[in-house]
Amino acid sequence: MTDVITRAEDTKPAPPVVPPKGGAKERWSRRAPLLPALIFAIIITQVPFLFTIYYSTLSWNALRPGVRDFVGFDNYLTVLTDDRLRSALLNTVILTAGAVIFSMILGLGLAILMDRKFLGRGIVRTMLITPFLIMPVAAALLWKHGIFNPDYGLINGIFGGNTAWTTSYPKAAIITTLVWQWTPFMMLILLAGLQSQSNEVLEAARVDGAGAWRIFTTMTLPHLRQYLELGALLGSIYLVNTFDAIFTITQGGPGTATTNLPYEIYQTIFSKYEYGEASAAGVVVVILTIIVANFALRVISGLFKMEEGR
Repeated sequence: MTDVITRAEDTKPAPPVVPPKGGAKERWSRRAPLLPALIFAIIITQVPFLFTIYYSTLSWNALRPGVRDFVGFDNYLTVLTDDRLRSALLNTVILTAGAVIFSMILGLGLAILMDRKFLGRGIVRTMLITPFLIMPVAAALLWKHGIFNPDYGLINGIFGGNTAWTTSYPKAAIITTLVWQWTPFMMLILLAGLQSQSNEVLEAARVDGAGAWRIFTTMTLPHLRQYLELGALLGSIYLVNTFDAIFTITQGGPGTATTNLPYEIYQTIFSKYEYGEASAAGVVVVILTIIVANFALRVISGLFKMEEGR
């Protein structure tokens, strides 16, 4: 009889979980202070973007201020078929990919060095981070006049000659400037990945006889994969919108050799005065940036999940 009563008590349904009173109110009380910042962000980012989308559907030239005809997607067709814009798109890919790849390779090498203990490591790390803290225009002016100048630049002063680097090798000049400025960013991300690696696992591999190169290729690089992806994606998001270095060093030249999409949009507005076409090109750039940012957010989410699983 006692067993029957016990089994009956065991089969009784569990009491329903009653949410605490005031739960929704407490959640809104925590979110309410963030609403002004959210509203402000929407006003200064989304409202102008909506106006840009509207302007991209108009045939609007500043030389004909009274004419604003609705043309639908004609400006987008012009953007996708215009030779100058296609050349600008190709230059954007070359400059962005070159800067990201070289800065990541150098950043990985510096991160490996900074992961070791040596005297003055903190001072060296601070000095290596400094280029990333310099304003882009100031960095571009430094490289244009202090390093690339054919008369008194550092390169010609050391190796001799009077090579005009910004006109003879314009893409290389822009990529070098961007790599110098963005290598510290890649170094910091990859250094964080190296320092999150388990020392016990590395020590066990050394005890088993694995060499430094084998440990690096079979253990360290796979561990850094997500950090490499994150650095590449975040770097691409920022570098695809490069304007300062191009405007300051080469002005898009010679010809259109270094004209990327942001600089082409600038020229479309201030040289051709085509506001509608420039707005369409801006929308295309934003869409491409959102696509890259979406991948970056997925990588960041994966890193957070990996850290939570430890």
